[in-house]
Amino acid sequence: MITGEIKSQVDRIWDAFWSGGISNPMEVIEQMTYLLFIKRLDELHTAREKKANRLGRPVENAVFGPHQQKLRWSVFRQLGDPAALYAVVSEQVFPFIKTLGGVNVDSTYANHMKDARFTIPTPALLAKVVDMLDAIQMEDRDTKGDLYEYMLGKIASAGQNGQFRTPRHIIKLMVEMMAPKPSDTICDPACGTAGFLVAAAEYLDQHHREQIYGTPEAARRFNHDTFHGFDFDSTMLRVGSMNMLLHGVENPAIEKRDSLSEGHAGVEGQFSLILANPPFAGSLDYESCAKDLQQIVKTKKTELLFIALFLRLLKPGGRAAVIVPDGVLFGSSKAHKTLRRLLVEEHKLDGIVSMPSGVFRPYAGVSTAILLFTKTNSGGTDNVWFYDMQADGYSLDDKRNPLDASKHEHNNLPDLLARWQAREHEGDRKRTEQNFLVPKAEIAGNDYDLSINRYKQVVHEAVQYDPPLKILAELRALEEEILRGVEELEGMLK
Repeated sequence: MITGEIKSQVDRIWDAFWSGGISNPMEVIEQMTYLLFIKRLDELHTAREKKANRLGRPVENAVFGPHQQKLRWSVFRQLGDPAALYAVVSEQVFPFIKTLGGVNVDSTYANHMKDARFTIPTPALLAKVVDMLDAIQMEDRDTKGDLYEYMLGKIASAGQNGQFRTPRHIIKLMVEMMAPKPSDTICDPACGTAGFLVAAAEYLDQHHREQIYGTPEAARRFNHDTFHGFDFDSTMLRVGSMNMLLHGVENPAIEKRDSLSEGHAGVEGQFSLILANPPFAGSLDYESCAKDLQQIVKTKKTELLFIALFLRLLKPGGRAAVIVPDGVLFGSSKAHKTLRRLLVEEHKLDGIVSMPSGVFRPYAGVSTAILLFTKTNSGGTDNVWFYDMQADGYSLDDKRNPLDASKHEHNNLPDLLARWQAREHEGDRKRTEQNFLVPKAEIAGNDYDLSINRYKQVVHEAVQYDPPLKILAELRALEEEILRGVEELEGMLK
């Protein structure tokens, strides 16, 4: 979550771009992303140099060769002449990052970067932005993650098609709940900047490092076959590819694809894990939507079509953790009910996490939930696990200030994860508690309503009132006091 001084620094950089002649918000974001990427490359190379020096070995996976040192951020930022700085970045550094994934045109990174353009118009603007970016301390940050979320929040149209950046801590929670394995084939059909794929790669690196790098075959699978992302925005594809490359995934399958369209139908049964936060708002014409999705559920609503898409993309036994608007859980249309019945009766609905409406602030105040299910094609739902998340570690207003994460009332996420992992043994938890299990038969009896409020029991504190005669006596005494006051006032006026 971006706060305080860093937010102010980003604001100043944004203003510098606008006053320097770049007024298209997406162009500002794209050019900033390139510079952040270049800066992060130097940080990675520096970290590898320090490790090599400590171990007395050559630098492994060096980003810059012996003759490319002048391309490093820490070197060219010291050039005192803006014109010289501009010449180095535009004529040498930018072409370098375009070919970083190799000249092989089959590389995902190379494919998306071939149309990238360096459009910062003047040496003065570049020198100013480089100085301002250099002042941002982000050694422990994802190059784009939090900064990118904040920048997108500045675009007036960012929420018009339902696209909101998913907070990093929510992404991390969902990945940990799914606990990816090296054998998984992971997909985000609305990947944007690849936040879910990056988090899944980090989880695998942290928990299964020996398995994913143990053999050349395993490393090749991790770098080429494990991660798949779809998006129809070329800028997002470039940013996502850079993000994955920075996190050590050399060639993920990040494709330009409108996941819901008829023109891109036919991808099915390929993935064992889906992690996604698809666009909520909007609707599609029946003619432009993939016919195989309409066969699952007849609707124009994108949030329902995406769930149908997830079922199509998953292989039997595949799992999904996806964010949906609350309306999906209790909507009364035929399409809503059909989709919920499908999840409960024909597949295995594992859980619902109800999230507070402030999670997506300041970009949106929409109420959302995490939907967790397994594709089985043969049912399997016995009990559905519900969790009422009331706090995520940040204030739920537009400021989203961090709170004391060690206190449960401020941060439910550690408890949520622990309860999820032990959910099979929590059948005796009461409906008044924060999480509980609901039998499938009860859900079916409620027309497959999946809203937590349908099942959660609220205990109202008993209030002790005085006897009615005592209350009446007190009212009479109060009325008499008022009448005495009125008589005194009349006397004063006479």
